[in-house]
Amino acid sequence: MSRNLLILGAAPSLGELRDTLIRLEDTIIFALIERSQFKQNRDIYEEGKMSFKDGHRGSFLSWFLKEVECVHARVRRYQSPDEYAFTDNLPEPILPPLDYPPVLVDPKQININDEILDVYINTVVPGITDTGDDSNYGSSATRDIECLQALSRRIHYGKFVAESKFQDPCTHDEYVRHIRSKNRAKLMELLTNARVEEQLLKRLKAKAIIYGQDLSTASIDGNGHTNGAANGATNGTSILPAGASTSEERVKTRVDYDLVVSLYRDYVIPLTKEVEVEYLLHRLDCE
Repeated sequence: MSRNLLILGAAPSLGELRDTLIRLEDTIIFALIERSQFKQNRDIYEEGKMSFKDGHRGSFLSWFLKEVECVHARVRRYQSPDEYAFTDNLPEPILPPLDYPPVLVDPKQININDEILDVYINTVVPGITDTGDDSNYGSSATRDIECLQALSRRIHYGKFVAESKFQDPCTHDEYVRHIRSKNRAKLMELLTNARVEEQLLKRLKAKAIIYGQDLSTASIDGNGHTNGAANGATNGTSILPAGASTSEERVKTRVDYDLVVSLYRDYVIPLTKEVEVEYLLHRLDCE
């Protein structure tokens, strides 16, 4: 059973945060798979392609996102320190506020959802979908919003990671020194753990391959092993043909596993560390 790390009254440990981030990997992969079943449907991302009776002048996605976030704001979603809205001027909650302990310093000051939205529309969607238009605008936008919310939560969790590392007695003084000197490069160096990042990318690739397989043509034996699956497994245990690696023979999956890896490597990890550095640079503002 997972715990709500945001009501503990103290910064979660790196181990606790890692468990949460690993679960978010699953959420993001499945959200990408769900979006990939529809065409790109570029019209939903372009302003002026649709007219709105309420006078909205943006894209269909921006309209839909605003409507969804208005509903979520009314049930206090964005009062949680790990949730960040893509739109502004949202209504006040109809529910009484929850009392979240002040774990973060100025938790809502840093919001990079504009960058996340740009990467998602211009890089992720073209990578996971077939070109064309199937008129499934509502369904596509619904999946888009699920992807965006999961990516935003994952990336902004960098604030909690930064706070946990800042409070580590072994490195606290070093962080303080580089924060006071506004040394972004040294902060980035302190925050980076190449070994953990490498493990993350390997885990992501394995998950994307496993979760993305179409088992509709596979037979499953009494032990739950696939035999003769569409992925080419020959022994009921391997997701690859015998002796093959992903570099030798690609596994057919519903979403390109290499794209999932590159999404994390080129965008999620760098944007998360951008959030971490920005948070740390403001960590001592109130002291």
